[in-house]
Amino acid sequence: MAEQDPTDKSARPSLCDATWLKRPETKRAFAALSGDGIETRAVGGAVRDALLGLEVADIDFATTAAPDKTMARARKAGLKAIPTGIEHGTVTVVADGVAFEVTTLRRDVETFGRHATVAFTEDWAEDAARRDFTLNALYAGPDGTLYDPLGGYDDLAAGRVRFIGDAEARIKEDYLRILRFFRFNTYFGRGPLDEAGLSACVKLRAGLAQLSAERVCAELKRILIAPAATAAIETLFDYGLLTEILASAPRLDRFARLIDIEAAQGREPSAALRLAALAVFAAEDAPRLAARLKLSKAEQAVLALGADEALNQDLSDEDAAKRLLYLSGADSYVSQVLLAWAACGAASDDAAWQRALVLPQHWEIPVFPLRGPDIMALGDFKGPEIGERLRAVEQHWIDGGFAADCSELLAKAKALVG
Repeated sequence: MAEQDPTDKSARPSLCDATWLKRPETKRAFAALSGDGIETRAVGGAVRDALLGLEVADIDFATTAAPDKTMARARKAGLKAIPTGIEHGTVTVVADGVAFEVTTLRRDVETFGRHATVAFTEDWAEDAARRDFTLNALYAGPDGTLYDPLGGYDDLAAGRVRFIGDAEARIKEDYLRILRFFRFNTYFGRGPLDEAGLSACVKLRAGLAQLSAERVCAELKRILIAPAATAAIETLFDYGLLTEILASAPRLDRFARLIDIEAAQGREPSAALRLAALAVFAAEDAPRLAARLKLSKAEQAVLALGADEALNQDLSDEDAAKRLLYLSGADSYVSQVLLAWAACGAASDDAAWQRALVLPQHWEIPVFPLRGPDIMALGDFKGPEIGERLRAVEQHWIDGGFAADCSELLAKAKALVG
């Protein structure tokens, strides 16, 4: 498989003006890992994102040097080198506090899910052929020259997410590529999904059960907050993949409405909140889903907000909204408003719900005036009795719109004692 000629300027752009290539730490890493017959190029996401004009965060390198030589050259140049995955050719090189993952060119000899027996090579086309999608098999030299062994740039420019080689073979190497196919389409795809890729994903969807919950969850979260999340989730459902992940039926309408509301109100997406809208019907769904996807306790708490029994208040009513804000705190309150808004079917620009959403910005949560000693002064009460009376008086205060002052509340407390 011949590598496409990088000198064909009419067909391939240059990244020579890319900011990330000009950073001192990037230049140091390139300089340390190049020369004396060794060639190193940036690869994958950094190159892809740069071509799309997106911000580049992490930079990965591919190199013709063996891992031990990579480490030796990095250390000789005063850089830190860590053998993070040396059995598969991967070394982490740190320059000026910035980490670069550097992997020796390789080809897969045998694959076992995400694990593979590899052989190192100096053939860039062989290295490209083992990757998942053509748009991820793009390389850039330190001068910004683009190398495109498999025609990935044309696919990227056209918005095509296409498996490299045989789609089924690529998926069997790692079943997570099923979810990656949909995730990459949400971010980079335009037009219909690649037919061969979609067919392979549907045919092999049972392989998702072989994956760890953590890996599935990480990909699902990325899909949930993607720009085209609604279309992606609906497609996953239409082809039977979503139920493989959730082990339950989804609430597609509520999920789509939440996304519309977030967009209309300028809210940053939350994967946990969107998952609550999508997959939670009753309170017991939250711990079940959290266990299935290995979610944190904080994420499980967000899921619980999506239960039908937690959304039975009309928060477009200001008094109800104030009660909830007082009891829940601002962060939980906003999540509950968004979920209740999506559940009730009101328009994404509904004025009453908009007021409820921004309530924490203009209404200061009041402080309950009474404390335990106030109740103790009324009689010889034990701890549980003090708490019980405090809660009763506080509920009276809340029901009255937080209007009663300290003297009124003490009078209520005395009445309760009597």
